[in-house]
Amino acid sequence: MSRVTVSGLSRSFGGRPVLREVDLDIADGEMMAVLGASGCGKTTMLRIIAGFLEPHGGQVAFDGVPVARPGGSLPPQRRRVGYVPQEGALFPHLDVRRNILFGLPRRERTADRLGEMLALAELPASVATSYPHQLSGGQQQRVALARALAPRPRVVLLDEPFSSLDASLRVSAGREVTRVLRAAGTTAVLVTHDQGEALSLADRVAVMDAGRIVQVDTPAGLYADPVDVRVAAFVGGAGLLPATVRGTTATCVLGDVVVANGHQPLLDGTAVTLLVRPEQIRLVAAETGGACAVVDEVRFYGPYATVRLTVDGGPQLVARVPTAGVPAVGVRVGVQVVGAARAYA
Repeated sequence: MSRVTVSGLSRSFGGRPVLREVDLDIADGEMMAVLGASGCGKTTMLRIIAGFLEPHGGQVAFDGVPVARPGGSLPPQRRRVGYVPQEGALFPHLDVRRNILFGLPRRERTADRLGEMLALAELPASVATSYPHQLSGGQQQRVALARALAPRPRVVLLDEPFSSLDASLRVSAGREVTRVLRAAGTTAVLVTHDQGEALSLADRVAVMDAGRIVQVDTPAGLYADPVDVRVAAFVGGAGLLPATVRGTTATCVLGDVVVANGHQPLLDGTAVTLLVRPEQIRLVAAETGGACAVVDEVRFYGPYATVRLTVDGGPQLVARVPTAGVPAVGVRVGVQVVGAARAYA
């Protein structure tokens, strides 16, 4: 395992900056997710850590020893990094067995190690003699995961590794890979645009926007206290409402809402944007009083449902509520906010 330190990392393509002095410190054995929209620079950073690209500024170090810097980068094969690209990139002329064992010394290319890796990837032993073109896209990606983990690398880099899997396999593959990485104490960097994946798998999450890291926090900290409105909207469902501060509350279209900005007190009369999460919105009978809304859409997800609402006065919100008693589309309901909301001036 290794500590990975990214310091002032910069990279441009055709004169266009893609990474802008990125700093990121990843601890030994940590699972770090880098979360951001397409084009934000997260894959470019991952490829520089892997050794496939050279930085134009700054450096990457493993355990304090630089491995990537302008004009002085260590070749990829000397970094002991496992890399899983989005599409797996298996060798088409090798069967599954030889793909998985490819990066191992000859003495370690054993049936036992192959069996361990197939079990990890939830693949039957019968696929060992199959070739990549004979596998489904999901199977190919799981073979690629197994190949990256087989040599027991110091650092594993995963670039949207579960994007080709169906929903149920994404959950199980993510859980199993995380379990194995933690058991081995391997440092891992997961690049993803999927907030659920980042929040559920990582020890910490680095949110990237326009080539910069804008916030690094635990999943719980990131969800509860995003640094700005853009991060709030990107991480988790976000109802964003204009409001005015009055003491410890803010007045908005939903009435008076408690503000959770004790560490950043706001003056009375300050215009703010309130962040209200879907699980904070309670639906009650319209005649209860307070704000009212019309139900525009209902989507069921087993034990809970999401309800899209248009509040009287214009704004739209999404509520996450228990499945029992979900109102029908077109019904008027009362809307209340439970708990405190984060305010951004």
